[in-house]
Amino acid sequence: MNFTIITHVLHKKEHSHLMGYGPYVWEMNIWFKYVDTVTIVAPLLKNKVDKIDLPYQHSKIDFQEVPALALTTPLGVLKSLLYLPLVSWRIFKAMQAADHIHLRCPGNIGLLGCLVQILFPNKIKTAKYAGNWDSKSQQPWAYRLQKYILNNTFLTKNMQVLVYGDWENQSKNIKPFFTATYSESEKENIEKPGFDPVIELIFVGSLVKGKNPLYAIQLAEHLTKKGKKAVLNLYGEGAEREVLLQYIKENQLEQSVLLHGNQNQEVVKKAYKKSHFVVLPSKSEGWPKAIAEGMFWGCVPLATKVSCVPFMLDYGNRGVLLDMNLEKDIVQLDKILQNENDFFSKSRQSIEWSQNYTTDVFETEIKKLLAK
Repeated sequence: MNFTIITHVLHKKEHSHLMGYGPYVWEMNIWFKYVDTVTIVAPLLKNKVDKIDLPYQHSKIDFQEVPALALTTPLGVLKSLLYLPLVSWRIFKAMQAADHIHLRCPGNIGLLGCLVQILFPNKIKTAKYAGNWDSKSQQPWAYRLQKYILNNTFLTKNMQVLVYGDWENQSKNIKPFFTATYSESEKENIEKPGFDPVIELIFVGSLVKGKNPLYAIQLAEHLTKKGKKAVLNLYGEGAEREVLLQYIKENQLEQSVLLHGNQNQEVVKKAYKKSHFVVLPSKSEGWPKAIAEGMFWGCVPLATKVSCVPFMLDYGNRGVLLDMNLEKDIVQLDKILQNENDFFSKSRQSIEWSQNYTTDVFETEIKKLLAK
């Protein structure tokens, strides 16, 4: 089987290894176990490999480089329009030679993939929609267009679209799905300590406005102002890093808020294990991996009510649903800090729920998709 991926994910090369964003590559390596050859249509960067990057694991990969498409600035739009014929043609040729077409959405190249796949109604196809599938949420027009095409059985035939959450009024294309990080063999008996001597919080994700890392810092700041010993560890990189460092300095939070940058899975796993809370005040999510990972190790999530997060947190029974109003959210956090039994109950429920979603279960589901 020639398995062909159309994706906006930025790739890098180190020696003979093709590499990309770790969590995405790790997942694709599971798909690769069950295919003969792989074709990847994606952009390539000349940047150095980061700690979060991983190599693909397959002996027969044909990488088809295309320019990255950016629609956020007038210059980016102009360049993208010039690149459009080339990118579309390479996607078309790759799909023409494919046995199984796999789209990664949402993204600009994923949008082109959604349009070109219409020309191949008889090919077996899957799409992974990693964003928020909630039709009521405010999203860019390009995201809404991708969702419309994928959900439309007249335009999109012979495809299973993997989405996070179980939503009403969906076409037969749509399949509720999940993602996973840890295996059955990694399960442990987790017993979280109390809040004395220190309350440990963790944020894992890109340091960008959409993820709201500053809000996580402000929650931790509240605890320190009330005289509690609290530490917030942030793992990730992004455009907001300097803004956050400035805020930390101006508010004298150097001892309680620590930025660790991108780290590998083992480092982050150890951090989850010693943390009480995993914080993700994000504006938009698909399946918030950091929340599911933290819950696997008994962290109680503090997360916004976006996408399938309310379902993940059992509408507050397994965590705290943030209102994104600092005064209200501080009241919610104080309540759980004043009642350790409530914390321990939420922690146990988090473990029981998250440990249902292991890589073993995930791999079984992937095999089923590729068998069709």
